[in-house]
Amino acid sequence: MRCAVVGHVEWVEFARVPRWPEPGAIIHASEVWSEPAGGGAVIARQLALLAGRCELFTAFGDDEAGRSAVRRLAELGIDTHVQHPVGSHTRRAWTHVDDQGERTITVLGDKLLPFGPLPLEGYDLVFFVSGDAEALRSARRARFVAATMREQPLLHEAGAHIDLMSGSANDPREHYDGTLDVGLVVVTDGPNGGTANGEHFDAVELPGPVVDTYGAGDSFSAALAFALARGDALPDALKLAARAGAAVLTGRGPYTSQLALN
Repeated sequence: MRCAVVGHVEWVEFARVPRWPEPGAIIHASEVWSEPAGGGAVIARQLALLAGRCELFTAFGDDEAGRSAVRRLAELGIDTHVQHPVGSHTRRAWTHVDDQGERTITVLGDKLLPFGPLPLEGYDLVFFVSGDAEALRSARRARFVAATMREQPLLHEAGAHIDLMSGSANDPREHYDGTLDVGLVVVTDGPNGGTANGEHFDAVELPGPVVDTYGAGDSFSAALAFALARGDALPDALKLAARAGAAVLTGRGPYTSQLALN
């Protein structure tokens, strides 16, 4: 299955800390690491594991952070198509992961968005994470298009039909008012499962203790889009997606324990 993602990527510095620091406090990280992350990268890597390969249409500054991100994404099985907006710098982020596995993110710089038109004819699945309206209209040339709830203003602007829109019940930025042309709306609620077009579905048992929540929601959405695009029935697709989200919770960062098909 030919898959692509349209969306942003940040160069993220991760630090594992015992707790989020209180005002004026100094805490010591037990572990630090760096990865290209953000919604575009995490969804593309999950799709690459499930489909065998995935392309990512994104934007970076013409700087070392951007070049490092492209190299690392290639190692993760992602083919990147990179735009370099004039005068831009690759967006960075700091992520603290506490002893409960919860992540707290600080972003540095503007989100760099891919702009359309993009050559997306003939794809089986395009997952739209972020970009401009023309990029979204390009995505609509694919057989199946998924998008995140965070992009609702742009979805209104583009006026394109979306096959799947997913989001979190625990993120106030992802409240859906029901006004878009969407085939399936899925809202997750952590260990409580979630809803698909208003119908409840269950979470799955975690395969291990929670280590890091970063990327779990994006991996759920990627796996759901993959399963639906290949023709799985909705209950089966939701089970695969729930397994993918649960798997990420048990590993460090977004990539070490993402679900792969045998």
